[in-house]
Amino acid sequence: MQPFAFSTLPIDTARGRKALADPACGGYATFEGWVRDHNEGRAVRHLEYEAYAALAEREGERIVAEAVAKYGVQHAACIHRIGDLALGEMAVWVGVSSRHRAEAFAACRYIIDEVKHRVPIWKKEHYVDGDSGWVNCERCAQPGEHQGHAGRTHAHPHGHAAMTPSHAAPDFSRQIALPEVGAAGQQRLRAGSVLVIGAGGLGVPVLQYLAAAGVGRIGIVDGDVVEASNLHRQPLYGVADIGKAKAAVAAARLRELNPEPTFAVHAERAGADNLVDWLSRYDLVVDCSDNFATKFTVNDAAVILGKPAVFASVYQYEGQLQVYLPRDDWPCLRCLWPEAPRDGLVGNCAQAGVLGPVPAALGAMQAMQALKILLGLQVESAPALHVFDLLGMHWRTLKAARNPACDHSPRDLQSDAIDPAVLELEYASLAAALASDLTLVDIRESWERARDDPAGQIEWHLPLSEFLQGSTALPPEGRYLIVCAHGVRSLALAVHLRSLGYAAVYSLAGGLAAVDA
Repeated sequence: MQPFAFSTLPIDTARGRKALADPACGGYATFEGWVRDHNEGRAVRHLEYEAYAALAEREGERIVAEAVAKYGVQHAACIHRIGDLALGEMAVWVGVSSRHRAEAFAACRYIIDEVKHRVPIWKKEHYVDGDSGWVNCERCAQPGEHQGHAGRTHAHPHGHAAMTPSHAAPDFSRQIALPEVGAAGQQRLRAGSVLVIGAGGLGVPVLQYLAAAGVGRIGIVDGDVVEASNLHRQPLYGVADIGKAKAAVAAARLRELNPEPTFAVHAERAGADNLVDWLSRYDLVVDCSDNFATKFTVNDAAVILGKPAVFASVYQYEGQLQVYLPRDDWPCLRCLWPEAPRDGLVGNCAQAGVLGPVPAALGAMQAMQALKILLGLQVESAPALHVFDLLGMHWRTLKAARNPACDHSPRDLQSDAIDPAVLELEYASLAAALASDLTLVDIRESWERARDDPAGQIEWHLPLSEFLQGSTALPPEGRYLIVCAHGVRSLALAVHLRSLGYAAVYSLAGGLAAVDA
C-alpha cells in the first residue's frame, strides 16, 4: 500500500486496515474526515477537492515517513479523495499501526495535521443557495505549523501560476553534478528542514538559495512588514509589497521560485516563548535577525535542543559569520560573548547605513553553511569567527574555542531590573527639551551631527563610539537627557548608565526625528 495516495473512488477502509495489519502491532489508530453539510454557517450541497498531484504525493509521502521516524510506529498510510464528493462521504483516511497505542494515536494526529497544512489540496464548497467558492486553502494561509486559520477564503489554485501542473519542475542537475551532492545529496536536501529567523537583508538571500537548492521544508520567522527603506537590500520584495507582512510575501515569492518546498510562515517575532517549540521541528536554524537579544535567544534554543545554528551580523561594510554545532568541543555565542551586548549600543542598518551587497554576501555564505550541514559535508576544519570587510576586501578568520566557564545553559535575556519604558521622556520640541532641568547629551557620531545639525544646538557632544571605547566625562551625580537620531541608541545607553549607578539619566523618546527643531 502506498504511504500516501489520492483516490477518485470511495475509500476502502477495510483494505487499508488489512494492509497495515501486523502481528507485532498491538495498537491501531485511524482518522476519518467526512464531508459535512455546512461551512461557516452556510448550508453545503456537495464539494470538490483538487490537488497538484505531482507535488502533493511527494509531500504526503514525506509526512508519513516523518511520522514513522518521529514516533517509531511500524506502518502508516493516508488516502485523500479528489473530485466531486457528496455529503457524508469520506474525504480523508489515515491509518497507523504500532506496538503500542500511544504512538499510533500520536502519529495519526501528526499525519492529518501536517497533511492539512502542508499538502497542496484545495476544496471548493458548493452551497445550497447556488454560490460556490474555493475555501480553506490551508497551505497558503498557514501562519505556522499546526495552526490553521479556519474559514479564510482564497483564490482558485489556478490563479497561482507557480502551482499549476503545467509549470516546469525545478531542475537541480547543475548541483547534482557535484560529486559532493549527487542524487543522494539532493534527496537529503529534499528531506531537510531549516528555520530562518528574519526575512530581511540577510534572510532574503538565505531563503532564496535554500528554496532554489530544493530544501524540503523552510520556516520563515519575521514579524515586520515590508518598508520602502528595505527594498535596496531585500530584492525579494517590490514597491507593491510595502505594508504587507514580510514573511507572507517572502513565502509567496519563494513558491514562484520553487513550488516544491513547504513554507511555514511565522509572522511574529522570535522569542523565548515560541522559539524552542518552532526549532524543535527543524534540522537547523539560520539566524538573520538584526538584534542581539534575538541572536542570543536563538543560540540558547539551539543549545537546548542540540541543533546546529548559523549566525551572521552586518555593520556598514563589515560582517561576521559563525557556525554553532552541537558538539562538546564547539563554542556557542556565549562562549565568545558571555553576556549579550545591549541592543542599541551598536547601530543597526537603519542607524549606521548599509549597501545592499553587504548583507547579500553574508547571507549567501550563511546559506552555503546551512546546505553543507544538510548535505553532511564538513562545515569547517575548526570552530572560528569569520570577519569580512567588503570595502577593503579583507577576510580574517579568528580561532574560536569552547569557554570552560560557559555551561551552555540558557540565560534570561529580559532580566534587566530597569524597565526601559520609564526612562523615555517625550518633548514637543527641541527647545522644550533644552529648557528642561536636564543636561542634553548628543551621542550621535560627528558625521551625523555635521549633516543634520550644523549649528550644534546641543552643546554636550559625546559620540557613542567614544563612550564604548571608555571615554566618558559624565559625572554620576548629574541629570541627563541622552539624545540620538531615533531614540534607540540613547535608550540603550540610558539603561546601561542606570545599571552603572547613574540615578537621573533619561532618553529622548523617538530621538531628534520625533521633535520639532
